[in-house]
Amino acid sequence: MMKKIMGAALMIAAGFTTVVQADNGADMIEKNLKKIDARIQVKSIGDAPISGMHEVELQSGEVVYSDSKGEYFLIGKLYQFTDKDGFVNLTEKKQSAQRKEQIAAIPEEQMVIYPAEGELKATVNIFTDIDCPYCRKLHDEVPALTKMGVQVNYLAFPRNGAGTATYKNMVSIWCAEGDDKRREAMDVAKSGGNPEAKSCENPVMDQLALGQVMGVTGTPAMVLEDGRLLPGYVPAAQLGKMLGIK
Repeated sequence: MMKKIMGAALMIAAGFTTVVQADNGADMIEKNLKKIDARIQVKSIGDAPISGMHEVELQSGEVVYSDSKGEYFLIGKLYQFTDKDGFVNLTEKKQSAQRKEQIAAIPEEQMVIYPAEGELKATVNIFTDIDCPYCRKLHDEVPALTKMGVQVNYLAFPRNGAGTATYKNMVSIWCAEGDDKRREAMDVAKSGGNPEAKSCENPVMDQLALGQVMGVTGTPAMVLEDGRLLPGYVPAAQLGKMLGIK
């Protein structure tokens, strides 16, 4: 499991600054993490739900737990049992809050948006690759979602990275002039065509990196308004029920 922490260091975007709360033992925890891999950067250290433990949030988006000496580390999901709620995944709860904050920081002009018809009842943010079969299957259901009152915000996630045909087509989509043109270009690409070639300063690779930090490993991947991450294809009717839309 320690490999996961070491691998997390590679996910850190340039320019991030380490922010550590003034907490007893925080310096030692960070120092020992640096001994594991000097590239690991700590975003914050605070009290964990377990007495005597610290919750360590890495810039990579991962959450680990440590004693105050930085001698013992818990890597994985932390659950709490209550009679009311049963097992609650506290780690996922923390990461959902992170995702919600990260999505909120993305300007709408950096997304390809399919607005809801009539009253807005919910918003879903979808990391997509235009060539993945299940992304195309989900795109076919976007009209059903918008008819339900769901706004669909697309974020770029070209799985094979920069320089590929997929990447270039996604750049063309994000560089199309105006919301209508972007949607038209997305529709063309999702149907197997090639949108009109465009180039501009764009957020495609930034969004790919953000998705990776959020825990996206494949497409489609949906981030709901509360920050929950839903990997894979979900039919519109089922998604509507999950969103509480009747």
